[in-house]
Amino acid sequence: MAQTEYSSDPQPTPQGKRLRVARIGKPHGVRGETTVELFTDDPGKRLAPGAVLIREPGKHSQDRTTAQLTVASQRWNKKICMLTFDEIRDRDAAEALRGSTLHVQIVEEGESEGWYSHELEGLTCLGADGREYGVVAELITGPAQDLLVIKTPEGEEAMVPFVEEIVPEVDTESGTITLTPPEGLL
Repeated sequence: MAQTEYSSDPQPTPQGKRLRVARIGKPHGVRGETTVELFTDDPGKRLAPGAVLIREPGKHSQDRTTAQLTVASQRWNKKICMLTFDEIRDRDAAEALRGSTLHVQIVEEGESEGWYSHELEGLTCLGADGREYGVVAELITGPAQDLLVIKTPEGEEAMVPFVEEIVPEVDTESGTITLTPPEGLL
């Protein structure tokens, strides 16, 4: 992943982009605590107490405003991340946020050693011989390796390990990714 600096500015700037880190789930208890579905590889840092997040309402969120939320506490209930926010004090306020997505403002410094999903989505995957395999739909980060989800020209989804042997080149300027898949992968 890229060296990243976090900003509390709620509007995207030329130097930075928003990175989706979580989605607010159901409230837990009566004091405004919520469950969250994680989209980050580092919730301990990105969702730590004091972190300022940008909340964008979901389709079914009762509160339709975009706003900042400051993490007051983070805890784990088994494998579920639970957050409280300085601005949310009761269950009703937490319920109004249900379905909202949480983002951090990122400012990239220098060259990146990795990729974020939003940087790869929509890139065309080509073989070394020019064959088109499809378009990147998503990057799934995993504990052992990352996977590219590719939407094939036939409309199917294929998962490709995002390793140098299979994905030797990513060219965001030309909008392409070169693939050298082993026989039978695609």
